[in-house]
Amino acid sequence: MTELPDGRYVDDAPYDRDANLQTIERQDMDAPNMVLVWRKFKRHRLGLLSGILLLVSYLMLPFAGFIAPYTPNERNPDHLYAPPQSVNWMHEGEFIGPFVYAITSEADLETFQWKFVADETRPMPLEFFCEAGTYKLSGLFRTSRHLFCAPDGATVFLWGSDRLGRDVFSRISYGAQLSLTVGLIGITVSFIMGIGFGSIAGYFGGKIDWVINRVIEILRSLPELPLWMALSAAVPSNWGPVAVFFIISVILGILDWPGLARAVRAKFLSLREEEYVRAAEMMGASSSRVIRKHLLPNFMSHLIASATLSIPAMILGETALSFLGLGLRAPAVSWGVMLNDAQNLASIEIYPWTAIPMLPIIVIVLAFNFLGDGLRDSLDPYSS
Repeated sequence: MTELPDGRYVDDAPYDRDANLQTIERQDMDAPNMVLVWRKFKRHRLGLLSGILLLVSYLMLPFAGFIAPYTPNERNPDHLYAPPQSVNWMHEGEFIGPFVYAITSEADLETFQWKFVADETRPMPLEFFCEAGTYKLSGLFRTSRHLFCAPDGATVFLWGSDRLGRDVFSRISYGAQLSLTVGLIGITVSFIMGIGFGSIAGYFGGKIDWVINRVIEILRSLPELPLWMALSAAVPSNWGPVAVFFIISVILGILDWPGLARAVRAKFLSLREEEYVRAAEMMGASSSRVIRKHLLPNFMSHLIASATLSIPAMILGETALSFLGLGLRAPAVSWGVMLNDAQNLASIEIYPWTAIPMLPIIVIVLAFNFLGDGLRDSLDPYSS
């Protein structure tokens, strides 16, 4: 600082462009205060409970094999279409802990169906941390340790068994690994493409904006489900389950980006005229720096809410494709693959538990929607 004759002070320090840009970025970014966001989000009860449910669901995915009493394709030929079994605690007025009754199958000559009868004279206590079918914990470590198992001579079909005698509860637990992960991979692809093309079109404008808009309009004019089916049908039938899973995730992400790109473009068109953006450009900031440091942070709340609302759409897309036989295929296990076995309405009428995979789909989709509503309200600075 240098003192002038009139008593004023002048800053004679050398000009540092990067330091001044960082100062402007700290001052001008209108990112919401996370403490205030959390306080507002806690008041949204449905959003908070949905977030907890989804967090627990995703944390349990690596341990699906440990939680399930059977492996996903383990068959019990003597218990085809076995009804759900209840876990009991009291036997003849005496507390003996969790147990099941052994069930035996008998042929009903009048209806020509198998009828399962429980032997209620002999309770069979469940075994915990027991050895059963072999699986890979977190996809890495091979083990045969399960949380609970049925004792020898008994079964534990919490939600019944399917046409091949496979435990529905175990298959739903394993199916969650694919059905819940497909949305995360798809939304990653969608966000990379949507934010990339949308920001380029909104910030630069001109011919680039015109070309990207025409591509978006063409993709949005195509019927979604037939396009999914056409792309999925092009997947070679000799590909393994993992390869099919990733290509289905990428297809869902590629077809979802136009909506996000249009929203990003519209926001950038309004934000690029703001004073802090002009100031950064005049101080020599590059276009990529302006987009990353100034424009995207002001749009982050919308992106977070958009992500939570897009993931259930991708889960439903995978379910629909697998239900129609064009998505994941056996021996892969997902909720859509399980529903593919429940297409026969007569079977559902006789064995209603084969339609149970619909329940986790409904719960997860509703949870994502409630979470998205809660995040959108809490991140909106103008909401009450």
